[in-house]
Amino acid sequence: MDSPVPPRPTEPRPRRRDRHGRGMRGPVAPPQVPLSVSRAESFRDLVQDSVERLERRWPQLAEVDFLVLDVPESPGESVPLGSSVPAERGKPARIVVYRRPVEIRTKNRDERALLVHEVVVEQVADLLGLSPESVDPRYGQD
Repeated sequence: MDSPVPPRPTEPRPRRRDRHGRGMRGPVAPPQVPLSVSRAESFRDLVQDSVERLERRWPQLAEVDFLVLDVPESPGESVPLGSSVPAERGKPARIVVYRRPVEIRTKNRDERALLVHEVVVEQVADLLGLSPESVDPRYGQD
């Protein structure tokens, strides 16, 4: 005779202990800290920090679009770290920083932050027709 099979619970029971019997672990990081930030997000933050530093001195940069792309579309003999495109009819000026070439040339976050700032300053200077030293007096001193 077949005995009736009890129905399976529709929801899994909450686990009180892990497989080693130690109990559930606490949070890895405080709730206000993101658990993981991708390299691309971290790089965008570096560019944003650099732009904010320059906007205090050059308020007209609020009209410029700052973009981060992984690599240049068609590099020539040398791979650029950034590029600038002047404003056209109906399109704002753009400054692009290329993430992968900058990352390859740096060893750690501090070096990366310095190089990102130099690239942004150089591109802003090119766009405004000024020297990099006049855009940021600390250019090249770090």
